[in-house]
Amino acid sequence: MSTKDAAPPESTALRAFSVLEYVARASVPVSLDDATQACNLPKPTVFRILAMLQEADLLQREPLSKRYIIGARLSSLAIDVMQHSTLRAQSHSVLQALVDEIGESCNLTMLDGNEVLYLDRVETPLPLRLHLEPGTRVPLHCTASGKIFLSRMSSKSVHRLLGKEPLKRYTDKTITDLQTLEKELRQVKATQIAIHDGELFDDSVAVAVPVCDPRGQVYAAIAFHAPASRVSIAQGLELVPALRRAAQAIGSIFTPSREDGAALPATTAPHD
Repeated sequence: MSTKDAAPPESTALRAFSVLEYVARASVPVSLDDATQACNLPKPTVFRILAMLQEADLLQREPLSKRYIIGARLSSLAIDVMQHSTLRAQSHSVLQALVDEIGESCNLTMLDGNEVLYLDRVETPLPLRLHLEPGTRVPLHCTASGKIFLSRMSSKSVHRLLGKEPLKRYTDKTITDLQTLEKELRQVKATQIAIHDGELFDDSVAVAVPVCDPRGQVYAAIAFHAPASRVSIAQGLELVPALRRAAQAIGSIFTPSREDGAALPATTAPHD
């Protein structure tokens, strides 16, 4: 290639970023042809970029389909952005306002692999509460936020992510068979509301709603958490409008309005 034909460094970097951004924003795993068409670049160029991004652990390939999804390094970066950017102060204030409004502890979570990661949490001032720090990780199948994330996946992905039955039991109310769980996940997908009713911790309830980007893709969840002795599931469901207002406010903080609807990349999860 002649000097005249060689792309300047900044152009090369921007090309790589455009491919990375496309894969991060895709709702399904991406093939080489998908990325080539979407990014309007020569196929050999896209192939080299994908290989470079995979080597850097920013992308990874699914074992069976060989399509590209985000890698552990990019997942970690997304979490760091959510936890440490200046926008976190704004989202924290939304959570604080929500706690002030409903009187119960509230948290902001993301999917990270096969767990729910607490990005932020504001505790209720009431004396009876379960204290959980940001950075806490909890299971998917028995938490309200976890069910929000699982409800966005195909049945095959849910099975692959959660593993063989029986699922781990934490309390007498934990759902341990996939058929029962998937029935509940269909309801969650239809209503965009998920509940936890003593499934991870005894004497505890939670209700979660999704946080979406401008294209409707779920990348986080907001939930309230309270003792079952103080708040029933029915009472908790009455708080959904407040949760949704907070979710919309946080969504607008992390995904400002743009024509292309760019958003933070979702964290690592399997796809079909």
